[in-house]
Amino acid sequence: MPSRDTEAAAERELCGLVNGLARQIAEHVRDRAGKIGLTAPQGTALRELTGPMTMRELAERMSCEPSNATFVVDKLEAQGLIERRPHPTDRRAKQLVLTEDGEALRDKLLALLVQDSPLAGLSGAEQGVLHALLDRAVR
Repeated sequence: MPSRDTEAAAERELCGLVNGLARQIAEHVRDRAGKIGLTAPQGTALRELTGPMTMRELAERMSCEPSNATFVVDKLEAQGLIERRPHPTDRRAKQLVLTEDGEALRDKLLALLVQDSPLAGLSGAEQGVLHALLDRAVR
């Protein structure tokens, strides 16, 4: 049976690896978003806007508070990349929808994000295993 120190060291090392990967991914997003004139949070918002969604849904996907997502969306809206539209089933809510320019910039961003991604060294199968393990760990 492993000692408590051995278990703690293994957990510390694993946490360090996960944090290191998260830093690499954040830097990659910052770099690639910057290439098309966006901040990292703006790039993250565009990446996560896979279809119409509420501010709360976007904030959850961005791992931030809705007030922070609102600030980012305000900037993207001012650039003509996002529109706020009435929600089809909830009259209290608005949906965020990419404009035509927003769709084009998102496509460009997605193409940039896959270039030299921190995960590019893993095969598709390895990425699938990593996804499954991380999903299991966070649930």
